[in-house]
Amino acid sequence: MQHLFGSHPSSSALADYISTLFTLANKHPIPPEIKSYPDAVYFNYFAVGLSLLFSPINGYKPATELGLKDLHDKSLVLESIDLYNVPKRSSSDDRSKAASSRSAELAFSTFPVVPFTLSLVTKVDDTRPLTLDVLPETTGKEFVMTLGEPDRKGGGAGPSSGSIGIWCEWSKDGIMIEFGGDEAKGPQAWERGKDAVWKIMTVFRVDNVER
Repeated sequence: MQHLFGSHPSSSALADYISTLFTLANKHPIPPEIKSYPDAVYFNYFAVGLSLLFSPINGYKPATELGLKDLHDKSLVLESIDLYNVPKRSSSDDRSKAASSRSAELAFSTFPVVPFTLSLVTKVDDTRPLTLDVLPETTGKEFVMTLGEPDRKGGGAGPSSGSIGIWCEWSKDGIMIEFGGDEAKGPQAWERGKDAVWKIMTVFRVDNVER
């Protein structure tokens, strides 16, 4: 997917990629929900666990609440991609939560291409592999074993209820990962985080790197 960075929203390569995702998910393609801001435009494809962030270029500042037809296509380039890994609902979950509602319908599903492979920046460490294979069950420990210690990290502080899950960023590779589950929250989140499974992966554009 990293070859798509720099694409405009109307890019045929991007359209083909998204169409493939809907086919793999066995779902009928639907237009994205668009959220526009002066410094970013988001295309959210909830049904396939995908969110695209386009950055304005050449001085373009989109107004808020614009539709697809109102956007300046050639003044937007793909800057980052969010992939969602939604845990399967347990049969013991409260039925009221499982009931269909408007908010539930808008929630992200799991990204349908698993496992998937990302290219790594080889010059960071010659002993690392050239690629990273990501499965639905890939844990924090497994990411660190392949990528090394993160350049930035945070979250996990405070009580288990309502606290932010731990996250790690490998800046040179253009990868940020948020982890889910009870292991990723609370005062001892970093001790337990090695067993936490990824929840959201952001793959972002890194310029002037050798892959």
